[in-house]
Amino acid sequence: MSIAASFRTITATLLVCSGLYTGLVLAVGQALVPDIADGQLVERDGKVVGSRQVAQKFEAPHYLWPRPSAADYNGAAASGSNKSATNPELTERARAEIARHGATPARPLPAELATTSGAGLDPHLSLPAALYQAPRIAAARGVAVADVEKVMAGQTTMLPLASGTRLVNVLETNLALDAAFPLKKPGG
Repeated sequence: MSIAASFRTITATLLVCSGLYTGLVLAVGQALVPDIADGQLVERDGKVVGSRQVAQKFEAPHYLWPRPSAADYNGAAASGSNKSATNPELTERARAEIARHGATPARPLPAELATTSGAGLDPHLSLPAALYQAPRIAAARGVAVADVEKVMAGQTTMLPLASGTRLVNVLETNLALDAAFPLKKPGG
């Protein structure tokens, strides 16, 4: 085979696989499920504040915290840690999360709050993991725990293949908490 024929084959393969296929998938996505194809962006006051599909870092005590992220919540670096389950770094990260959440033997931390998800960007928590955080959120917002739990329960959804687990989207739940219990501005 000549170099010119090889070059034509490579060019045609690149055009079909990179251009045509990608364009076709994008067109079908835009036609059938445009919100999902566009990343399910969430807007507030005309400004994009996040995506329903990608976890964000929330650290303030008045917010629901997502699962830890091996990618530091960077969508461009989505990945697991690729560390062995026996790696001491994983043990230390889990211990730090247990301490951060104030877990005790009498009130153990749900495992998902101490471990990362596969891609490190899971935007959902199980309802029990969200409810575990309700006392901290209620104290920080100056409201009753039952009121925070009610908002969280109102945000539940069942995702396909989630084996019947009730889930909450962390970003949407935090926005619902802000709407239900607005934070007082300094000096106001």
